[in-house]
Amino acid sequence: MTPVIEGWFTTGDEPRLLASRCTTCGNLVFPPVASGDGAAAFFCRNPACDGREQESVELARRGRVWSYTDAQYQPPAPYVPRTDPFRPFALAAVELPEGIVVLGQVADGYGVADLEVGAEVELVVETLDVDETGERTIYRWKPVPGQEATA
Repeated sequence: MTPVIEGWFTTGDEPRLLASRCTTCGNLVFPPVASGDGAAAFFCRNPACDGREQESVELARRGRVWSYTDAQYQPPAPYVPRTDPFRPFALAAVELPEGIVVLGQVADGYGVADLEVGAEVELVVETLDVDETGERTIYRWKPVPGQEATA
């Protein structure tokens, strides 16, 4: 299994999103910021901080739905539809305990009817597609059964 975007999430039984944290002020950023020289060099996204160093941190696996919607129309390239004809899918903005909101698709088999603002969801890794190099995976949000929404 190969993540579609390397460095954004871990795989395995308990996958986690990976974020960048400024070592000066603690500001978290997802997706993580690529470190390197030149234009790709890290700089803190907090306007009140001039930090230039970061560390990689794993985020919580569970969060609460902050907002959600469905994609009724096929997104433009480089999006590759999984079905022909295109089938709508749900998106959820999830607030994590670390205080950031992360957008992602909802797990296969779930749609907007399965979501509610405040309901708990957990991170899962699912197959996006399979090509000659093997299985390519992506992170998604899966509703946690039996969890009530909180105010």
